[in-house]
This record gives sequence, C-alpha cells and structure tokens, in this order.
Amino acid sequence: MRAIIARDRTAGIDGLAVAEMPYPHAAENDVIVQVHAAGFTPGELDWPGTWTDRAGRDRAPTIPGHEVSGVVVGLGYGTTGLTVGQRVFGVTDWCRNGTLAEFVAVEARNLAPLSAGVDHIIAAALPISGLTAWQGLFTHGQISSGQTVLIHGAAGGVGSIAVQLAIEAGARVIGAGRAANRETVVELGAEAFVDLDRDRLEDIGEVDMVFDVIGGQILCRSAALVRSGGTVVSIAEPPPSTPDYVRAIFFVVEPDRAGLGELEVRLRDGRLRPLVGTVRPLEEAASVFSPTRRGRGKAIIRVTDDTPEIIGEKAVS
Repeated sequence: MRAIIARDRTAGIDGLAVAEMPYPHAAENDVIVQVHAAGFTPGELDWPGTWTDRAGRDRAPTIPGHEVSGVVVGLGYGTTGLTVGQRVFGVTDWCRNGTLAEFVAVEARNLAPLSAGVDHIIAAALPISGLTAWQGLFTHGQISSGQTVLIHGAAGGVGSIAVQLAIEAGARVIGAGRAANRETVVELGAEAFVDLDRDRLEDIGEVDMVFDVIGGQILCRSAALVRSGGTVVSIAEPPPSTPDYVRAIFFVVEPDRAGLGELEVRLRDGRLRPLVGTVRPLEEAASVFSPTRRGRGKAIIRVTDDTPEIIGEKAVS
C-alpha cells in the first residue's frame, strides 16, 4: 500500500516521503480501515510514540497521522461491534502506524459508526479536535449553562469545535485569536472576539472558564481572569499556579467511542460544523505537516476517492 513514512527523527518534515509499505496486520480486536481521509496533529514528529512502541522499541520507518475516516475492510480475531463494509471514523493509537496510508489497523473501540450522509473529509476533521474540545469542556471543565468561557485558537481545529459545543451548552463564548479570524469566530456564534495582537485580554473582565491551546504568557494572563470557582483548562502545558479557588487542568485527549458518537450525532444533524482548511492528496501531505503552520480550520489529507468504496475484494457504490 502507499503511505507517507518518516525514517529519521532528526529530519523533521524534510524526511517525509511517499513509499510502499506492507498491508497492516489486524491484531485481536482490531479492524482494518480503508482510509478515505486522514487528519494529523502538527508536531507529531516530535512525539515519542511516533518513533517507539509501548515497550520503547524503535519502529522506524513510521507512518504518521492519527485521525481517520473510512470503511472497514477486515476484522481481527474477536472483534465485535463493527462489520466489514461499515463507514467509521475515529482515532488511532499513538504508538502504532497511523492514517497517512491507504489502509490502517485500528482498535475497534477507538472507532465509531459514521452515517452515510457525512462526507469523509468532514469526518476526518473531527476525531482528535472534537474529542479534545468535548473532554476539555465537559469531562474536565464541567461547563454549565450561563457561564462565560474564553476560548483561545477559536478558529482552529480544536477551538472552533469548542466554540460550537460551548454555545450549545448555553455558555457565553469569547473567542480569541488573530484578527484575520474574527469574522469566522463570530459566525460560529461567539459573542465577542479578542485580537491577541492588538486587544488587551485583561479588558474582557472575569470569566468562568479558560480553554487554552497556546500556553506561555497567554495562558498565564488568561488564568488570572478566572473568577472564584472557575476553571482553566489547557492542552498546551500545565497551567501556572492558581489560587485554591480556581481549578487548573492540563490533559491529553483520550480515545472515546461514546464521545465520538456524541460528536457524530451533532455532525449529522447540523449542530456541529468542523472547519476544514487545506485538503491535499496523500502525495502532498508533507506540505501541510509543518508544526509552525497556522491556518483556519483543520488540514486534511484525501487518501481514497469516495466512490467506489473497496469492501474486501469487491467494489460497491
């Protein structure tokens, strides 16, 4: 199968190349997914799990990418809950070969069914970004109606989903980011927008929650805005020391089929709209892989055309 591989940890994105790789093996409770669209997280090439397995053994050359939307074409021993021919989307293991390939082996529990009416490109923009936003707001932030929430990177992959979910939960949302993204954030439903290059964060007053994706001084300044009983949640780095009356949480997203299901329902009925940015074919994946890339929405790699879908050895429409 064709795949994007990384051979050398020190080479960065310059070391990415298209290559032929062996068809993946379906371990117990795995499924094989024919990848239609894949997402990735900038900075993956610096993650330890990209280069070693869970026992610490080197596994280069490695295939990056951990978000997938596609069709189940094979089942491992003991796999239940999914069937060959089923449309699915979800997250792959950090320490296994990923989704920038024509096929990928995934633990079945990390996937959720995908409705026929949802485009694979849209679905591939949701797994990590959507679960990060969901877990940050609900699992860790315990958001409730009437709260005021400051969301950084509000036009990005995670932030744009967080804006929509927070508004659905009844919160008042203040989005923050660069000036060029103001209109996008307001269109998503944010009540106000903070231009981090020109506006003073301190002028927005107290908030009940900060959802941070940036870290550094922005995180420190934002944490100081949280009122008593509030929460600062970050996916960038542990928040700075805060008073005892403010909860400070740093977390890494975890696969969650139930959470994916909640997101898929909202995607299907139009309550949730992932912002898709650049879409490139597999051969051009490296061009959008830079960890310094900044842009509106989620970059997606189109791997397989939607028709026909390959089911086993047959093609179906």
